[in-house]
Amino acid sequence: MSQMEMPTFEEFAIPTYEQWRQAAEKALKGASFDQLLVKPTYEGIQTQPIYRQEDIKNLMFAHSLPGMAPFVRGTNALGYLTHPWEVAQEMRVADPKDFNTQARYDLERGQTMLNIVLDRPTWLGQNPDLADVQDVMVVGLSLFTLDDLDIALEGIDLENTPLYINAGPSALSMIALVVAHMQKRNIQQSRLRGCIGADPIAILAEEGHSPYPLEKLYDSMAQTVQWAQEYAPGLQTVIVSGHPYHHGGGNAVQELAFALATGVEYLRELQERDIDINIAARHIRFEFSIGSHLFMEMAKLRAARMLWSNIIQAFGGNEDAQKMIIHARTSKWNKTIHDPYVNMLRGTAEAFSGIIGGVDSLHVAPFDETIREADDFSRRISRNIQHILSSEAHLGRVIDPAGGSWYVEALTDAVAQKAWELFQSVEEEGGMRKSLEKGGPQQKVQEVLHQRQANLASRKDKIVGTNMYAHLEEPILAKQAIDYLTRSKERVQSAHEYRQGRQALALPHRPLSIGEAVDLFLKGVTIGEISQNLVGELGRHQPQVQPIRAVRAAEPFEALRAASAQFKQKTGALPQVFLANMGSVAQHKARTDFSIGFFEVGGFQVLANKRFDQVDEAVQSALDSGATVTVICSSDELYPQVVPMIAKQLKEKSSAMTVIVAGKPTAEWAETFIQAGVDEFIHTGSNCYDLLFELQQKKGISR
Repeated sequence: MSQMEMPTFEEFAIPTYEQWRQAAEKALKGASFDQLLVKPTYEGIQTQPIYRQEDIKNLMFAHSLPGMAPFVRGTNALGYLTHPWEVAQEMRVADPKDFNTQARYDLERGQTMLNIVLDRPTWLGQNPDLADVQDVMVVGLSLFTLDDLDIALEGIDLENTPLYINAGPSALSMIALVVAHMQKRNIQQSRLRGCIGADPIAILAEEGHSPYPLEKLYDSMAQTVQWAQEYAPGLQTVIVSGHPYHHGGGNAVQELAFALATGVEYLRELQERDIDINIAARHIRFEFSIGSHLFMEMAKLRAARMLWSNIIQAFGGNEDAQKMIIHARTSKWNKTIHDPYVNMLRGTAEAFSGIIGGVDSLHVAPFDETIREADDFSRRISRNIQHILSSEAHLGRVIDPAGGSWYVEALTDAVAQKAWELFQSVEEEGGMRKSLEKGGPQQKVQEVLHQRQANLASRKDKIVGTNMYAHLEEPILAKQAIDYLTRSKERVQSAHEYRQGRQALALPHRPLSIGEAVDLFLKGVTIGEISQNLVGELGRHQPQVQPIRAVRAAEPFEALRAASAQFKQKTGALPQVFLANMGSVAQHKARTDFSIGFFEVGGFQVLANKRFDQVDEAVQSALDSGATVTVICSSDELYPQVVPMIAKQLKEKSSAMTVIVAGKPTAEWAETFIQAGVDEFIHTGSNCYDLLFELQQKKGISR
């Protein structure tokens, strides 16, 4: 055939959606199209098996361009080509000197933003010698005086290194402390970039109360915004976090809606303190967690920018003020203690979602975050995940690569609509603070958490290495041998000696300005003294609300594994389950494999190395094994012949034996089997967690 005779695509008919659906339904052989192919999400969105151009034809934002309102496609016209995302790995080193060593090491190896996590006393603005000793120098940097920060930041170029510090109630004090350090090093404070901020509503949601009066924290917030606008315009000083709702088990819509409602609350509080909307909005940075639903997380971030743009426009803000700045971290919800290296894969997928969604800065959690303090290896892997996605996957070379995808655009719209609806309901209750007082967000997050936990228990939702495909031989990662208490006591003692050994400075009986706080830090005043002047006495201040506790999906199954491990320490062996595999390999193998996976996720050792043709042989082998649980595995055709005999003989010869049948029984033979002595049935619809938990209690493995 000559080149002129080659067929073209125009010669082929384009199938319609109806034709495709008919073909799909034919392939399903009578099964329900909607039940099998239309998948509901925890956000209440029905995701379709296929998306078409028709699905986005009425979406105005789908035709917008990057860098243009409503910024669904990003806040910069050239995306990451001119504004790469910041590699902002969290740094949790407690001692200032050790922190400096690690910070310089990581900055030399590709970290681009210094993300400082504070220990709880510093975060609260409390001197170490007045804090709970168990909180001092634990999972965060301890800063007490300017000398500490000078040591921590020695040799670090703050003119070219942005900071990210979620400073909680001590945000104003922390800004002053950083500025004092910069003055001491002759660095212009106008070069300060990044975020040093507070999020009082997130604290209220997580802890159930505010450590300082909210009005005082809002006064400090307004002061930091005014100062930053004048002296450090590249610094955000207000944080709006979706983490409490994500970590509590909530869905993407809830995280987004409650974050937006919090942002609006802060805008109103700042406006009441005479802060212009254009100034207020530019000094806010949002924090989101990135979960495992790849496309949902992309859509969440894209919808977030669009909705925030609309909100600021409604407040009268200009186009520049409508740009949402986003910091993200990979999820804590789905990370595991067991099979921990799988966390690397989870973190990579989540980082991919965040980058495609358009984050401005990103932390990829070390794979061992749930177990111990990150070491050099886990930090390097997490940091390099970002570099691989940038330098090898080239995600920054295309502006908004998800833009135009019929699925992503339709999902973005669905998330935005549901988040806006929930946001409006919070507004109708009087805003985020009042909504938390009434318990609405807590209840909604709890409802989703219960749905997730039920699906995890039945293994409808899978956690690889935990509730599916457990690897019993892999040891849990060892924790570092750190004497936290001795270290904390030494820090407390040195802080006490410092305060006793210096001449006290009288602070004015009015709130300090940031400039005054800077001068006092230069004279040796402590962070606790500055914070007390600015926000008052530490305590449990009103309002009191029901806190949203952070949880992890894997925790229930990890508890099962821990109970079995303790049982092994006491007895020398894991609790055992014997499999009575009856008939040929073809008759029992599928259910044998299923049963092994079912019990191993609870830490049970499964004895499954034989098959039997005779009932007597199977019964005797089960008794000789020493196991007190026997699972019968075979085919539906063989079960009526073997199950009643095996169950009856086992019960007669061992009153402690629990007999389980692998497979979902019909009503007819279930009753017969139970009468013969069968205790349970396991199948794909079983509540795996509940059955294993009850079995552990029955066998004295857990209490």
